[in-house]
Amino acid sequence: MAQTQSGAGGLQSLPALLHRNATQFGDAPAYREKEFGIWQSWTWAETAKEIEALALGLINLGVNEGDFVAIIGRNRPYLYWSMVAVQSVGAVPVPVYQDAVAEEMAYVLGHCGARFVIASDQEQVDKVIEVQDELHQLEHVLYLDPRGLRKYDHHTLHQYSHVQDQGRAARDEWITDLQDRQAKLTYESTCVMLYTSGTTGKPKGVVLSNRNVIESAKNSADFDHLTRGENILSYLPMAWVGDFIFSIGQAYWCGFCVNCPESQDTMMTDLREIGPTYFFAPPRVFETQLTNVMIRMEDAGALKRRMFHHFLGHAKKVGGDILDGNPVGFMDRLKYQLGNLLVYGPLKDTLGYSRIRVGYTAGEAIGPEIFDFYRSLGINLKQLYGQTEATVFITVQPDGEVRADTVGVPAPDVEIRIDDKGEIHYRSPGVFVEYYKNPESTASTKDAEGWVATGDAGFIEEGSGHLRIIDRAKDVGKMANGSMFAPKYVENKLKFYPDILEVVLFGNGKDRCAAFINIDLTAVGNWAERNNIAYASYQELAGHPKVLASIQSHVEEVNRSVAADEMLSGCQVHRFVVLHKELDADDGEITRTRKVRRGFVEDKYDDIITALYDGSDTISTTTEVTYEDGRKGSISATLNIVDAAVVPVAQHKVAAE
Repeated sequence: MAQTQSGAGGLQSLPALLHRNATQFGDAPAYREKEFGIWQSWTWAETAKEIEALALGLINLGVNEGDFVAIIGRNRPYLYWSMVAVQSVGAVPVPVYQDAVAEEMAYVLGHCGARFVIASDQEQVDKVIEVQDELHQLEHVLYLDPRGLRKYDHHTLHQYSHVQDQGRAARDEWITDLQDRQAKLTYESTCVMLYTSGTTGKPKGVVLSNRNVIESAKNSADFDHLTRGENILSYLPMAWVGDFIFSIGQAYWCGFCVNCPESQDTMMTDLREIGPTYFFAPPRVFETQLTNVMIRMEDAGALKRRMFHHFLGHAKKVGGDILDGNPVGFMDRLKYQLGNLLVYGPLKDTLGYSRIRVGYTAGEAIGPEIFDFYRSLGINLKQLYGQTEATVFITVQPDGEVRADTVGVPAPDVEIRIDDKGEIHYRSPGVFVEYYKNPESTASTKDAEGWVATGDAGFIEEGSGHLRIIDRAKDVGKMANGSMFAPKYVENKLKFYPDILEVVLFGNGKDRCAAFINIDLTAVGNWAERNNIAYASYQELAGHPKVLASIQSHVEEVNRSVAADEMLSGCQVHRFVVLHKELDADDGEITRTRKVRRGFVEDKYDDIITALYDGSDTISTTTEVTYEDGRKGSISATLNIVDAAVVPVAQHKVAAE
């Protein structure tokens, strides 16, 4: 406890950790970025100089202690440096989702009162300029990439490198000010403010202190034995708490190297080149990669396809046990080694996962079939359960105790309790300070003793002590007959299929369940090309009779699986519709972290939901959409409603007996 009070080893801020890293292992690589196909590299000593120059430039530009500085763009070393430079001058970094539309960006910048913005390129600068009239407090914008910005008004627009140059030129003038500001930083100083995804309303600004970030980084690094030798690929949104703790908190605590891909399009190539030892991804990344693997296998020759499925079947049987160190027969081990030589090893190389020692998925529940697939290949993929308000970590899975149906045990220094209604509460050093300018929400979420209500329903297993998540507490309900309604359970089972991208299940208070389904355009488009099926749009492909028949077979297969679960057997899907458009964050249907905004979707598509329950065979609808440039439009479609066979629960029980 003494260490917690004084800071982890006396290191009470990110600038303090940076100084330690630059001093103790200054020649070790801290950052790499691929640019024009070539990896650029910076050591910890070079990183410290880059950050100092920017910090001095920010003081020279007028950044005061306590100011909020928004940071917008893709993962680049310069923007990670910005976060530490901003903290170095006593200000607060506020990373913003780079794909946020101007309206969303205006809300965040206005809510935090940002005086300064550091943006990556012309696209982000244009969005800021578009809403600048609403942001009376905004004074200066810095940009990294000068392309396209030469003829802009530069009175309040500054090139990042020029601000650094001005900082270096004014070093003698401002260095004592910078040192004084850094000396004031304590464990209680604000480290970062991150906005929630806003599934139920406007995003909230979560204030995290140095204590929250450094203690969480230290405890999680100790738990998984992370070292300076790790290599990570930082590609997730910088505004997501997972990326912040992964690419800044743990990176600075451990001193490992952060690698930034050249672009989203080259991410998979860059992943293979780096071969990370520690990997963090939301389920969507693993789902997409599995889809791509299955698509490639469909295009492979018959012999290769048979070999793949044969050895994959064996991996599913014994791969997890081998990974966990459980007893496995000699012949099974021998066959698995052969499979590793012929299938698993080459597949892991293709995915970029051949060197992973620890992998985590978080942000949303991952389908158990997807989870087991990766572990069967020998990839040490684990689940963690966390929140922005917890500085990520609530539960983690110890090696040897990894299961698809639980999210593990309490993370180090985390306490968990379940209230009378089944809602999960936790308390830890990572518990956030407050919601910025929102004392009511702070008080309703965190009590006087520091316990935080998660909004998730779950229970702790007797004996193992593992936490099982049922669903979001607000999403768990009851069917008309009183049986439990837990949509995520069914949605994740359906999303295992490569041709299904997203699912939204309805049924709370109803006598049966119905679903919206989005097809995966990549997977289904590939299938269409192989079968010489022409299509002109997503909408046309989504309504194709053969696509609907394929989705129906998946739904019915999942229904048989769901029927086997006595508690959730009422959640079988009776009817579904394949939507005419993908659910989109720009349209407000999902968050920037790709969580479905259920209430919004229910309201927007009320006519389709009504048709699902009134016995209609088709529904004609018109839907408003937002284009990439922010313009609004609409699309119209007539959708087929498909009935799916369900397993009568009583009949299933008799059969089981």
